[in-house]
Amino acid sequence: MCMLGAVDDLHGKVALVTGSSRGIGRAIALALAKAGASVVVNFVRRLEEAKAVESEIRALGQRCISVQSDVSSASDVEQLIRTPEHLGPIGILVNNAGISRPQPIEQITERDWEEVIAANLKSCFLVTQAVLPAMRARKWGRIVNLSSVAAQVGGVVGPHYAASKAGMLGLTHYYARLLAKEGITVNAIAPALVETEMVTSNPNARRENIPVGRFGLPEEVAEVAVMLARNGYMTGQTVNVNGGWFMS
Repeated sequence: MCMLGAVDDLHGKVALVTGSSRGIGRAIALALAKAGASVVVNFVRRLEEAKAVESEIRALGQRCISVQSDVSSASDVEQLIRTPEHLGPIGILVNNAGISRPQPIEQITERDWEEVIAANLKSCFLVTQAVLPAMRARKWGRIVNLSSVAAQVGGVVGPHYAASKAGMLGLTHYYARLLAKEGITVNAIAPALVETEMVTSNPNARRENIPVGRFGLPEEVAEVAVMLARNGYMTGQTVNVNGGWFMS
């Protein structure tokens, strides 16, 4: 029986948010915990910040573990997926990990290109592949990919970043179509300039680029991530949280 307006209860679900020690990832991890999910906080270097997020989530009454892992490495991803087994299988994946490397195009090297693509796009593929077997076995899963307005308008970082974020949209469309009949939804969020360390450290990021006249807040992106985790009918979509920079 179809129930109009019904949403999935996230209590008892386990969410993995990559790159969640700070910024948008941190806000999404906290928002999912507030919605009832247990959370795996993933980080590469910022141990103290990751532990602080873990403490905040535990203070909300939810289970949480922080796991150090480079999600652009297949072996690290394998260990990341195994570590939180006591929490239960991962049902919600937020592919948020990534790097921004603002550079003039004449200074971008082959190494810069490969590192940005690996951190932003390869990681999305590796972690998605790793969580899919358990999701498919249970016939339920939610995958949310953090793309960027750069995928749509080029952005203010560089072609390597724009290409990596556009690639995430391609992955989103493929997986969404493949998995639609298996209870697994796959969507993307494309934020514009959100007030995080990544944005505020970029001299090319200016508020006047945004029609609403301000940077976004991480919590405004996190609200959309929770909505996508709860919604079983929305798949293959890109939600633009961009202050009107790109209008679809």
